[in-house]
Amino acid sequence: MHPELLRNYLTRRSALGLAGKAGAVGAVAASIGLTAAGQAQAAGVLDDVPFDYSDLAAWFPGPYGPADQRGTLNEVTAAKTADALRLVSGSRSVRTYNLGELMWNGFPGFTTTPPRVYEQRLTIGGYTSPGFEAAGGIVQFREPLGANRLSLHEERFAAVLSPGYTEPYSTTYQLGTQLDGLNHIGYGEYFYNGHRGPDIDELWGTSKLGSEHIGPIATRGVLLDILGLKLAQGDSAAIGRPAANGQPVLASNYRITVADIDNAMAFGGIRRLEPGDAILFRTGWNHLLHRVDRTPDPADITRWSAAEGLPGIYLREARYLAQFRPALIGSDTWALEVLGNPVNNDGTAFPVHQDLLLRFGIRVGESIVLDGPARDRLYEFVYLVTPQFAEGATCGNTPPAALGSPRLDILPRL
Repeated sequence: MHPELLRNYLTRRSALGLAGKAGAVGAVAASIGLTAAGQAQAAGVLDDVPFDYSDLAAWFPGPYGPADQRGTLNEVTAAKTADALRLVSGSRSVRTYNLGELMWNGFPGFTTTPPRVYEQRLTIGGYTSPGFEAAGGIVQFREPLGANRLSLHEERFAAVLSPGYTEPYSTTYQLGTQLDGLNHIGYGEYFYNGHRGPDIDELWGTSKLGSEHIGPIATRGVLLDILGLKLAQGDSAAIGRPAANGQPVLASNYRITVADIDNAMAFGGIRRLEPGDAILFRTGWNHLLHRVDRTPDPADITRWSAAEGLPGIYLREARYLAQFRPALIGSDTWALEVLGNPVNNDGTAFPVHQDLLLRFGIRVGESIVLDGPARDRLYEFVYLVTPQFAEGATCGNTPPAALGSPRLDILPRL
């Protein structure tokens, strides 16, 4: 076994022992305050049947009232944040993990029209750089400003003119590590809490449900390390071809099941899921973005971005997690939900996004890098993120952070 796998994962025997303890979360619904009727309702939606959104009364208004624009972020109360901070209170050492993907020119994204493009350009001012100018670099001014001879660098985002469009488009927050807003996915003209597209769409964004309603988030993060669990169990059917950098990843169309969720909780020693949590799945998919000398592997990039195959959850799992009212559910893939699995043959498009955002008001996190916490056996931590304070935006792509005390004492010695 690769030395890194010895460091990072429990032995197969230990993993199987932990998995044997799984299933304790099945009774959590009562502990989070669901009534008997609420528990029955939650149990009744744990299937893969696409929801009938044409029956507006079945999902509108949402659980937080007809005027709500924040969904389950309402669960991240001052008390919830205080509880999360107790995870590091009194610790002798605390480590901070960057959970975001590094953005680079040409970063791949889901294919749209106009395309999602990330193309950063540097502008300079206050000095001359013949090579930079000859290569087409943007110079704002050549002579330094003022008596103190001020110079500067600033970035700009290159615009792309797509076929059929008269105006160029540049980057979007819907690229890289991101947190989808409640205005991102709807049913026809309807979005979360019954807001109609024609009533809220403006040239600059949406007048309701935009990123300005997110605010800073500091809550409990829960890592469900599905990749680590499957490696420790020796489940070769769940593991795909390694990334070009040699790191393991889940199979491209592997469906993460409710049983996997329970077993991953036992694997990480997570006793319960709570309202307001940030629930995060690790598949290893981020390793397909690995670059050598700033050059990505073409086959890995194709594999990463292909809509024909992606590991993740489906409707049953989304609805199972929704009953705990998490603030967000995310993963290290670009879509969270499974793609290319036979379960996708129901004629729907991204139904997990639709269920979580539209029906339950739960935000979706994508491309969240979880290798650091997984390496240090940190399965519960403080999750921190402040998405762009951008009026009407459909998501924010500022990288989140994890704050916690690594369990280095239980790492195996080599």
